[in-house]
Amino acid sequence: MISSEILDRLFAVIDSRRDADPKSSYTAKLLSDGRSRIARKFGEEAIEAVIAATEGDKAALTAESADVLYHLLVVWADAGITPADVWAE
Repeated sequence: MISSEILDRLFAVIDSRRDADPKSSYTAKLLSDGRSRIARKFGEEAIEAVIAATEGDKAALTAESADVLYHLLVVWADAGITPADVWAE
Protein backbone atom coordinates (compact mmCIF):
# COMPACT_ATOMS: atom_id res chain seq x y z
CA MET A 1 0.00 0.00 0.00
CA ILE A 2 1.21 3.49 -0.86
CA SER A 3 1.20 6.04 1.91
CA SER A 4 1.61 9.77 2.21
CA GLU A 5 5.25 9.01 3.04
CA ILE A 6 6.05 8.83 -0.67
CA LEU A 7 4.68 12.31 -1.28
CA ASP A 8 6.53 13.54 1.82
CA ARG A 9 9.79 12.21 0.34
CA LEU A 10 9.09 13.73 -3.06
CA PHE A 11 8.34 17.07 -1.39
CA ALA A 12 11.68 16.91 0.46
CA VAL A 13 13.51 16.35 -2.83
CA ILE A 14 11.61 19.21 -4.49
CA ASP A 15 12.35 21.54 -1.56
CA SER A 16 16.03 20.57 -1.62
CA ARG A 17 16.27 21.76 -5.23
CA ARG A 18 15.26 25.30 -4.30
CA ASP A 19 18.87 26.58 -4.40
CA ALA A 20 20.10 24.24 -7.13
CA ASP A 21 21.33 25.47 -10.49
CA PRO A 22 18.30 25.97 -12.76
CA LYS A 23 20.42 24.77 -15.68
CA SER A 24 20.89 21.36 -14.07
CA SER A 25 17.51 20.81 -12.40
CA TYR A 26 14.03 21.10 -13.90
CA THR A 27 12.63 21.62 -10.40
CA ALA A 28 15.10 24.43 -9.66
CA LYS A 29 14.22 26.07 -12.98
CA LEU A 30 10.51 25.82 -12.26
CA LEU A 31 11.00 27.32 -8.79
CA SER A 32 13.18 30.11 -10.18
CA ASP A 33 10.54 30.95 -12.81
CA GLY A 34 8.13 31.99 -10.07
CA ARG A 35 4.72 31.10 -8.77
CA SER A 36 2.78 32.20 -11.84
CA ARG A 37 4.76 29.85 -14.10
CA ILE A 38 4.54 27.03 -11.56
CA ALA A 39 0.77 27.48 -11.25
CA ARG A 40 0.32 27.57 -15.02
CA LYS A 41 2.33 24.35 -15.38
CA PHE A 42 0.22 22.71 -12.66
CA GLY A 43 -2.92 23.84 -14.48
CA GLU A 44 -1.69 22.47 -17.81
CA GLU A 45 -1.03 19.08 -16.24
CA ALA A 46 -4.43 19.07 -14.53
CA ILE A 47 -6.16 19.81 -17.85
CA GLU A 48 -4.23 17.01 -19.53
CA ALA A 49 -5.37 14.65 -16.75
CA VAL A 50 -8.98 15.72 -17.22
CA ILE A 51 -8.75 15.14 -20.97
CA ALA A 52 -7.26 11.67 -20.44
CA ALA A 53 -10.00 10.85 -17.93
CA THR A 54 -12.81 11.96 -20.22
CA GLU A 55 -11.31 9.99 -23.09
CA GLY A 56 -11.03 6.90 -20.91
CA ASP A 57 -7.29 6.66 -21.57
CA LYS A 58 -6.09 4.87 -18.44
CA ALA A 59 -2.39 4.94 -19.37
CA ALA A 60 -2.44 8.65 -20.14
CA LEU A 61 -4.45 9.39 -16.99
CA THR A 62 -1.91 7.49 -14.92
CA ALA A 63 1.00 9.43 -16.44
CA GLU A 64 -0.75 12.79 -16.19
CA SER A 65 -1.75 12.09 -12.58
CA ALA A 66 1.91 11.67 -11.69
CA ASP A 67 2.64 15.00 -13.39
CA VAL A 68 -0.22 16.67 -11.49
CA LEU A 69 1.05 15.39 -8.14
CA TYR A 70 4.62 16.51 -8.85
CA HIS A 71 3.58 20.01 -9.97
CA LEU A 72 1.18 20.37 -7.03
CA LEU A 73 4.05 19.66 -4.66
CA VAL A 74 6.15 22.29 -6.44
CA VAL A 75 3.29 24.77 -5.94
CA TRP A 76 3.21 23.87 -2.24
CA ALA A 77 6.99 24.27 -1.88
CA ASP A 78 6.88 27.67 -3.56
CA ALA A 79 3.97 28.80 -1.37
CA GLY A 80 5.60 27.59 1.86
CA ILE A 81 3.01 24.86 2.40
CA THR A 82 4.22 21.48 3.58
CA PRO A 83 2.55 18.12 3.09
CA ALA A 84 2.04 18.05 6.89
CA ASP A 85 -0.05 21.25 6.57
CA VAL A 86 -2.28 19.54 4.01
CA TRP A 87 -2.48 16.23 5.90
CA ALA A 88 -3.56 18.15 9.01
CA GLU A 89 -6.31 19.89 7.07
